[in-house]
Amino acid sequence: MKQTRPLLALAALSALAALGSLRGDLWPGPFRAAEALPALERQALAWAELAFCAAALALVLRQRLSRAAWSQSALAGLGLFAAPALLAQLASPYIPQLTRVALFGLVPVLAAVLQPYLGEADSGRGALGPALVAMAGMLCIFPVDLSSSPADALAFAAMLLAVACLAAANCRAVWAAHAHGGGVAARAAVAALTAAVALGISCVFDARVALPSPALLPTALWVLVVDLPALLLLFWLMRRMTAARMTLRFVLGPLIASLAGVALFAPAVSARAWLGLALMAAGSAWMLLQRDSPEDSTTLSLR
Repeated sequence: MKQTRPLLALAALSALAALGSLRGDLWPGPFRAAEALPALERQALAWAELAFCAAALALVLRQRLSRAAWSQSALAGLGLFAAPALLAQLASPYIPQLTRVALFGLVPVLAAVLQPYLGEADSGRGALGPALVAMAGMLCIFPVDLSSSPADALAFAAMLLAVACLAAANCRAVWAAHAHGGGVAARAAVAALTAAVALGISCVFDARVALPSPALLPTALWVLVVDLPALLLLFWLMRRMTAARMTLRFVLGPLIASLAGVALFAPAVSARAWLGLALMAAGSAWMLLQRDSPEDSTTLSLR
């Protein structure tokens, strides 16, 4: 049972991410006020709320962080949340959303490559093959539209940099969780606060910034009910799962959202799309269920 808890937590984290991607289709009305705000301001407000809630939980649980854990959590907030959000926003006018989803499927591939260098030297063995299978499945479903214009090329480079930043930050955050410890809520609070500050600073350069209104209450409730549990699950998993396996959320989230969309809206699904879904599921299951070598355990015990 103890070994299945991380798998269930990853499934729950991916399901919450899928729910977020389906929110606009299932409940478009209550969140229109939030959609009217600039994307970076909307994210900064969400991260500020997450930081406040996680900090309150950390105070209730009396969790404290060492100076090293504090700095590593802040770096995780920059690498996992702030920098990818900024880079993806810069690329959004030039790269379609589905293409961005497909490119984020590269995160497990890069995490499998970087994990031995940014985490433990012997970790991550056997993760590259499953990650490539899952990525192939995503390419069957989500189109990657490339253009030869300089602006599109720069946007594509920004997306690749966001992917690399996510993979590297995941590897380093998993290492730091084992090396420096600290409570889940406390580490999540520092990371969320760092992301909120970084994104808030970026909003200063946006002339479209608007003041929050009471119409944002549904979005605030969503952050509390959906995003906060997802954030806590993410930091809880860092001490119980390798970085490569954790990044499967970028595959499992779209997989769950796609299957839910088929079940709810019954669209016409091509054979190529079904093949893609099968490859995504097979690659994820392969990585999650394969036996760990003696040098590579899901607990990443430090030597």
